[in-house]
Parts: sequence; C-alpha cells; structure tokens
Amino acid sequence: MSTFKRLLGFLSPYKIGVSVSFALAAAAMVATVAIPYLTGRAIDTTRDGDRSALIWLAIGVGIAGLLRLAFSVGRRLVAGRVSLGVEYDLRGRLYSHLQALELGFFDHQQTGQLMSRVTVDLQAVRFFLGYGLIFIGQALFTIVLAGIAMFLLEPGLAAIALAPVPFVVVIAFRFGRRSRPANQEVQQRVAELTAEAEENVSGVRVVKAFAREERQLERFDHRVGRVFDQAMIATRLQAFYAPFIGFLPNLGLAAILFVGGRQVIDGTLTLGEFTAFYAYLLLLIGPMRMLGFLLGSAQRATASGARIFQLLDRAPAMDVPADAPPLPDGRGRVELRGVSLAFEGSRQRALADVDLVVEAGSTVALVGPTGSGKTALVSLLPRLYDATAGEVLIDGANVQRVDPRSLRHEIAIVNDDPFLFSATVHDNIAYARPDATREEVETAARRARAAGFVGELPNGYDTLIGERGLTLSGGQRQRIAIARALLANPRILVLDDATSAVDASTEQEIKQALREVMAGRTTFVIAHRLSTISLADEIVVLDHGRVVARGTHDELLDSDDFYAEVAAKGLPDRIAPDVPREEVAGL
Repeated sequence: MSTFKRLLGFLSPYKIGVSVSFALAAAAMVATVAIPYLTGRAIDTTRDGDRSALIWLAIGVGIAGLLRLAFSVGRRLVAGRVSLGVEYDLRGRLYSHLQALELGFFDHQQTGQLMSRVTVDLQAVRFFLGYGLIFIGQALFTIVLAGIAMFLLEPGLAAIALAPVPFVVVIAFRFGRRSRPANQEVQQRVAELTAEAEENVSGVRVVKAFAREERQLERFDHRVGRVFDQAMIATRLQAFYAPFIGFLPNLGLAAILFVGGRQVIDGTLTLGEFTAFYAYLLLLIGPMRMLGFLLGSAQRATASGARIFQLLDRAPAMDVPADAPPLPDGRGRVELRGVSLAFEGSRQRALADVDLVVEAGSTVALVGPTGSGKTALVSLLPRLYDATAGEVLIDGANVQRVDPRSLRHEIAIVNDDPFLFSATVHDNIAYARPDATREEVETAARRARAAGFVGELPNGYDTLIGERGLTLSGGQRQRIAIARALLANPRILVLDDATSAVDASTEQEIKQALREVMAGRTTFVIAHRLSTISLADEIVVLDHGRVVARGTHDELLDSDDFYAEVAAKGLPDRIAPDVPREEVAGL
C-alpha cells in the first residue's frame, strides 16, 4: 500500500486536472444514467399515445447523448494531459537521479535493466495514474448512480440485481492481491530480456567476429521463454478471475428477467420501467467486468512503481555539501595523503596507503602491470570514485569538499576506448564547451592531429558520427577525444592509454602535439609504450595498489628491478621480454 500511496504522490502537481477529470467523468455518467430513464419513459409514453411527450423525451435522449459525448471528450483531453505530465515529471526525475548517482553504481548495473525501468515500468505507471484511476472512478460512479436509479425505480428488484456486487468486489480484490507478485515478476523478467537485447546489439561486432549468433540466439530464446512462462502465470490468473467477475452480474440479469418479467405480466411494473431497469443492469455489467482489468492494471503499476522507487530510493553514495565552494584557483598541484580505495563488491583494495605529490605543471607517467591501480588513482582526481581512506587534494582543496562540477571542469580525461556520441564531429569535440566557436574546434582538432582525416569525411566537421563512434577507426576516435580534452583547456590532463589505438607514425605526430599542450599543465600519463612514457618528467611505478618506485626512466632502470621488468614487458612483441637492461636503457 505504501508503494501505491507514493505513486499517487506524483499526481500532486496535477490536483486540479485530476479533480476536473473526475468531475467530467461523473457528469458523463450522470448523462449516461439519464438515457435509460428517458428511454423507459418514452416507451410508456408511446403506449399512452402521447406524441408530444415522446418528441420531448427523444430530444432529451439526444441531448443526454451529446452531453455524454462532450464530457467524455473533455475528460479524455484533461486525463491525457495529466498522464503525459506525470510521464514528463517522472522521466525527468529518473534521469536526473541517474545522473546524480556515482560511477560505482553503474559498475554493477545492466544498461538494459535501467532502460526497462525508465521505459516499460514508467509507461505502466503513467497509464494507470493518467487513465486507470479515472476508469476506476468512472466505474464506481456508474455502479453507484445506476444502483441509486434502480432503487428509485423498484427497490426489491434492485436488491436482487445488485446482490452479486459484493461477491464481485471480494473476488476482484482477491485477484488483485494474487496478481501483484506475478506481475512484478513479469516486469523483472522483461527487464532481463531488455538487458539481454541491449547487450547483444551493443556487442554485435564481437558476436559476428566469433560467429556466435546461434549462441546469442539461444540465450535470447531462454530469456524470452522466461518472460513467456511468467506471463502465462499472470495470464492464467486473469483468465480465471476476469471471466468469473464478468459471470456474476449475469446471475443478476437472469434473476431480473425472471422476476421483472413476471411483474410486467402481472401489471405491477410497466414495460418502460422494466426496460429502463434492464438497461441499468446492462450498464452495470460493463464496469463490473472491467474491475478485473482495472485492478490488474493497478497491480502492474504498483509492481512497476516498486521497481522505480527501488531506483529513486538509491541515494548517491557521494556526499556533496550544500554550500560546497568551487575549486580554488591554481595551476593543478595534486596531493594524495594516505589514500586507499576499495571498489564495491571487491575484497582487494585497488589502492593502498598511497602518498603522492605532483607539482603543478609537471607530467607524471603511471606505470605498472594490469590491475596495479593506475586508472583507479586518476579516477579519484575528478571524484569519479571516492577514496575509502585518506585525502585527495588539488591546489590545496579536498576534492570531497568542493563543487564537483567546478572540479570536473578543470580535469579532462582521455581513455583508451573513448566514448563518442551519435552527433557531428563538431558537437563531439565541443562537448565540454558547447559555446566554443568553429575556429576553436578546428584549432583543437589540428593540435590533436585530427584535422586531416576530418577534412576527408563527407561533411567535414558536420559529419554525423555513428553510435559510440563506430563509424571511425580506433585511432580516429582517440584523436577526437584528445581534441575534446584540449578544447576544455583543463588545468589537469589525464591520458589513460590515449594513443593505444594509433599507429607509430600517428603516435609521433600526436606526441608532438601533446608536448605543446602539456607544457605548463599538470598531466598524468598512463601508457604501456615506452615511447609515450618518455613524455613524462617523472615516472611513478605502481604494484598491487601501492607506489613501489618513483623517478626518471634512467634512474628507475638503474635502481629498480621491478620497473626494469615492467619496461621490458612493455616493449614491442618483436623484442624478447628478457631483453638485457642495457638495451632497454638505450631505448
């Protein structure tokens, strides 16, 4: 019930619209209920031969029909506005909440699962809040008004006709209680299916490269089968309860035909009154049959609402003070004091008691085997993750106590697999600075050695890049990402294997550009190529999350066996990993 109440809370901004919708629905039902009464009077008037009254009654039926039409149209328009408004608000709230969550949250979530919640689940909630509630209210209005009219016509006959109603209500609520967990499981399995489909589409290149289409189809069929099996459980509940709910009013109809028909024969009930009574009973059957569907819709919305609230109730793990100041002015001095980092769900620390000072304007290369903590360390600078112990300071300010937006405006990261949006080349480069001029964008592209291949694209900088930039080569994507970082003009630049996808010739070109860009800017370089590491003023060697050595390339080769081993393994494949240290130093 708490989930249902919280769902109703989304209607708070639309109280007037909801009230108007219910009022119009009630007015439409009043007009609807008037039609059987006027019809019955018209039948009795016909038998009496009163043509004048018959004309007026016929006009009354027409007017009632027109009013019902007008009120119904108005109700649908207002309810539609409420429904779309709820969807707009809820979608915006979900998206903004997702943006506020820390990066660690997404490390353990499937994209398809999240997409299912903001699409399938949201649609179920939107339909119920915008239309389902009104339909339920309309059904109740119909039952109450028709019941009152029937009691006014013939109380005894009304009691017989309405006798099945309590049983209908009890069975409908029993159906709702049993269908809720079934529908919730359906929603979960649909989310799993969505996640599987999203993963297959995103990884289609790998699937085709390894000819694993049949395997992926089997996995997808398994997910579809799970949805089918669970949906059949919900369908069986619907198949049993919905017809049963629709059957009970027919018992009242049979009783009315028998008892009311005898009263007409005996002359205690006129044919017009019997016709009106019969029409009222038919009017009741529709809403009663709808109760099963409407309660099922409510249960689906509640199940979807529970999944949505599960996401909304996930508070951001990163605490941002309400009055957090911007990052103070400076040139990018970085200091780590006893920093440790453990990712959620991992027993091993990614960083352990790291102390490191990087002076402003210097370039530091982070070297170490895979899993040594290089990327984890630079991820702490823009506060993509929070250190579990210790402090990270930039220009003397603790990154956890400043405004994250101002912090991230001063740090640019270029990864080994950069993400590009499905937008133009210009828009991708200008992503960090949407107000950048075309000249500034082109300058950044030239500095990143991207202008050459951009000029060969069909529409140059206005060429639309495919999703995730897959229409470009790996090296082209990296150069676009480097241009994007350069245009941001950060005080701290992080190059995380940023030239891994380019050939040796292009790498030399980019290195020359990076030398210019890195001058006077604090830069962290993560690379496995010694040629890229040579850009650094100093090298920091990491192993198992700890700083094990620090110095220049020549100093470390002479003093640290671990660095010599890492350096040797980082050489091109044509050189043996056991190459003598003298040859490594010569490079």
